[in-house]
Amino acid sequence: MTPPTTTLRGLLGDALEANRRGRLSHFIVDEHSPAIALFAPARRRENREGDWYGEHAGKWLVAAARAAARSGDAALRARVLRVAGYLVSVQEADGYLGTYAPERRFMRPQPPKPVSWDGAPAVRTWDVWTHAYLILGLLEVHRHFGGAAHLEAACRIGDLCLRTLTAGGIDITELGNHFGLSASVLLDPAVELYFATGEPRYLELARTVLRQADGCPQLALLSRALAGADAAEIATGKAYQLAWNLVGLAKLHRATGEPELLRAVESLWRSIREHHLTLGGGPWGGVALRSREVFNPPGVFSPYGYVETCSTLAWLQLNRELLAITGAARYAEEIERAAYNDLLGAQAPDGEDWCYYVFPNGRRVHTTYWRCCKSSGAMALEELPALAYAQDADGVAVQLYGPGEARFARDDAGEVRLLQETAYPFPDDVRLRVAVERPARFRLRLRIPSWADGATLAVDGRAAGVPVQPGGFAAIEREWRGGEAILLRLPMRPRLHRAVNRNVQESRAPDGSPVRQEVLRFEYAAVTCGPLVYATGLIDGFKTEETLRLPDAPPEAWLALRPAAADGLPRIALDPGYRAPLLFAPYFAAGGRADGAWRLTWLPLAPAP
Repeated sequence: MTPPTTTLRGLLGDALEANRRGRLSHFIVDEHSPAIALFAPARRRENREGDWYGEHAGKWLVAAARAAARSGDAALRARVLRVAGYLVSVQEADGYLGTYAPERRFMRPQPPKPVSWDGAPAVRTWDVWTHAYLILGLLEVHRHFGGAAHLEAACRIGDLCLRTLTAGGIDITELGNHFGLSASVLLDPAVELYFATGEPRYLELARTVLRQADGCPQLALLSRALAGADAAEIATGKAYQLAWNLVGLAKLHRATGEPELLRAVESLWRSIREHHLTLGGGPWGGVALRSREVFNPPGVFSPYGYVETCSTLAWLQLNRELLAITGAARYAEEIERAAYNDLLGAQAPDGEDWCYYVFPNGRRVHTTYWRCCKSSGAMALEELPALAYAQDADGVAVQLYGPGEARFARDDAGEVRLLQETAYPFPDDVRLRVAVERPARFRLRLRIPSWADGATLAVDGRAAGVPVQPGGFAAIEREWRGGEAILLRLPMRPRLHRAVNRNVQESRAPDGSPVRQEVLRFEYAAVTCGPLVYATGLIDGFKTEETLRLPDAPPEAWLALRPAAADGLPRIALDPGYRAPLLFAPYFAAGGRADGAWRLTWLPLAPAP
């Protein structure tokens, strides 16, 4: 099926436009831009450091190619083709296109060194990582703008990787930190090379990467996933790398149909979904661990945990793959939740600045020029237009809500146009209008969020007469003649959420019986409305937290949605009865979107008497 042509407006459309005008148009413009100058042959020959900065080239190519194709931005397209052409021109005869000196390249065995806490076994741990992003970037340029040279360059990298891991006798887990997770991400671009060319050798490359990754006792990616391991137990539990590995596993399932691959991915998806996401949908860690970017053990909670924006990118991509494979609404809901909260909450309105980390509770900090998350955030935004709508043989589906439109080409109906008018994700009805070139019967599916109890669906003012169940899709199958008006009502009410930070000590008594005692317990409360998480700024203008004593009455008696303020954003008032009400704004904007602003999502609760 031909993908729909999609235009997003509203919050997501504004973010995409800022991204195109900001980061994507300024960070890289030609071969002299710092992120591309790293690849100059003279500079490459002298680089003996274990850096990862070469990743920016591939990430930018992916995001900028999509943005240029989507928007028709001729200047951005010209920059993309110039940069891609330069990278092709400096690729070496054996296919190498990295940033390392010859003696530090991934094809050369390196002297061993003590393995550190993050499982880094050698001096160069990011060379394969950089090449993985370069393959994806070159393939994206080829997908949108053609050019055999871009595809051939990507294939030469893949061929070099295959030779190195087979005839070269080097194991993928020797080439990346976190016990190989930072190199086994090669799974994803290896399968993409297979999709682009149909060449079996790239499927062999993917299988080789997986076999070697599974053979490492500390990693054992497939085996541990199938055994039901928690995400924190895979290698070091590094969120970004693990989620990207799962993207590759999901794609390998699409390529081969092997069911155990999908079982493994879904098992770890459930682990992440149930134990390792913030209320805003981003993968988090960093509570009492050495790395801020590593999943905590299940059950560990703190409002000060970290979400790395890179991890949000990989989580969106993982849900993208599972949505494409299964069509299940839960994956679209996770995409929407992460996009409207932790992703938008990391982007500055100018489209240039990004947060490396976002926190449920903490200061907004815009990161520095070279940080990885600025390119990851830009790339994550460019995932969204292709995920808002989908088409299959039976019809079309609306997967993400927000103002905009989509155009589909169908054999039976000609061009189908869906126009979506709504203030969503703020409280409002979703109004859809259908236009077709010629009358045709097909199915229109609309996602019903899991929080939308009491949702209703009407066509031309009459009940649609189909099941409208939260957590699934409502399907309307009929002959569409054009001009039909669909009204989807998704009740949005403020909801209170609770979380507990507890410390439980476990031991055994002299008689062998278990002893278990809770020695620390803090309870917290947070507020959502529809898909949005809400947060306060500094309380009373200066407090970084305040203990709440909640009223005994039901939450609807003291949680109230207020109309949009002058900034166009609705607020939620929490009135505890003993002090002035606290005002919560959508998390992405709470406290202002400026560097240094505070956001407080979780407020501690008074201990029970």
